[in-house]
Formats: sequence, structure tokens, C-alpha cells
Amino acid sequence: MILVTGATGALGQLVAEKLTARDDVVLGTRSPRSGAERRVDFDDPASLDFTGVDTLLLISAGYGEDDAVIARHEAAVSAAERAGVRHVVYTSLSGDGDHLAYALAHRWTERRLRRSSLEWTILRNGLYAEFLAAVAAPGPDGTIAAPLGEGRLAAVAREDLAEVAARVVTDPRRHAGRVYELVGEQPLGGADLAAAVGGSYEPGGLAATREAVIAAGQALPFQVPMLVGTYSAIAGGFLDGTAIEHNSLRELLGREPQSALKVYAAAVAQSARAS
Repeated sequence: MILVTGATGALGQLVAEKLTARDDVVLGTRSPRSGAERRVDFDDPASLDFTGVDTLLLISAGYGEDDAVIARHEAAVSAAERAGVRHVVYTSLSGDGDHLAYALAHRWTERRLRRSSLEWTILRNGLYAEFLAAVAAPGPDGTIAAPLGEGRLAAVAREDLAEVAARVVTDPRRHAGRVYELVGEQPLGGADLAAAVGGSYEPGGLAATREAVIAAGQALPFQVPMLVGTYSAIAGGFLDGTAIEHNSLRELLGREPQSALKVYAAAVAQSARAS
């Protein structure tokens, strides 16, 4: 049996769609709605019953402070060990993301898997192109003011990452003990994003952006430094993919990756229609 955690999240839903034809897949979610779903709540260790699971796709439960995320992942890995799960596939963060505020819990989980009794595969996902559409969206006048400086981001389509996860989780032995870097092949800068949506790029500063994020009142306190730190890492040139020794995205997809720029533009257009 394959168990996919986080099945109601954006990445988990895409993975589930790609595995829908299989009868050996169970979806883990906080609120099951059918017999094909199992209650999996990382904040409730009693719900982490992985009995009968051979392969666990552990989609990071990264929405929270580091100690909360680490506790969730520890509970999941320990439950997998107790239940005799054979293999865990974990969605981590790309290797060039160590400068990001949310990297620590990912690296901790990678260490935990390495010292566990489980076979494992680590998928080090780059930041989504869809994420760029949220944090570098054009304003009403078409201006992108996100503080990306002259930096670029090796963004990747979320659907491509879901396809890789689905491929790996259905043939885990082939990938045992492997750490795969999965980032975009064509890093995107602010000018690229502006051209794709017919706008202009006039980057602001980090301090003004921090103040705007706080004033909007939509980010939790721990998310503010995470977002500002991400802008800073992009602007500093740390997330453009050049530090990745081997990008396995094309190899594991078996095809050319989707254009992150087209995915970005499509997500911006969809958001505009919805507003």
C-alpha cells in the first residue's frame, strides 16, 4: 500500500490525481471524506496509524514554527518505524535553499530519515512557479514591485514536482538512498516576469516590503521573516539553480519540464479572474 500524506494540499492533490488509477493508494488527510482516505493529522500522533503501508509519501507539514514542524515530522517518521513501513519518500527543499528561514526543519527531517530504520528517498523541491505568482504579482497598474533585485529564481511547476513524486513513490526501490535536486532549468528574474504579463518591473526594498506584508495582516508572525528572507535570497542570487550540482528534474520526468514562466503567467491570470 502507498499512503500519500497532505492529500488535501496543493501538491498532495496533484499527486493523488496522478495515482488515481491505482487501487493500492490511500490518501492521508485531517478530514477523510471517503473510504479511500485515512485520517492523518501530524498534530495528533494517535492518528498516525501506518499499519499495512509499504511506502509513505511524506509531504512536508511545513506550515508552522520550526519546533512544530519538527515535532510533526518526528511523529510521522517514528510512526512509520513502529508500523514497519518499508520506504519513506520525503518532499524536502532544494539544496540551494539553506539560506531560507524554513530550511532547518527540512534538513532536520533529512537527518532523521538517514538515521532511521527505514529506506528513504529525498525529493529536494525548488520553489514553485505558482509561488512566484503570489509573491511577485503585478499591481493594478501592471508593475511588479517585489524586491527581487537583479536576482533570479529557478522556479519549477508544481505539477512537474507532483509527477516526479508519483513516479518515485510507485517504484521506490529504484530510488532508495537517493537525494534528488528538482529545480527549474531557466531561472526567472523580475524583468522576465514583467514581460510575461505585459507589465513593468520596479523592485522595491526589503524594509518597505516587510512593512507592507505586516500592514496587510494576512501573514502570521512567523511567516513575515520567511517571506522577506525568500525575497532576500532570490535578490542575492542564492536560488538561481547555479549552486545545484545535478538537477534531476528532466531525468525523472522523462521529458522537458514545463515552462515556469508560462505557469507563472497562467497563475497570475487566474488570480486576476478570481478577484
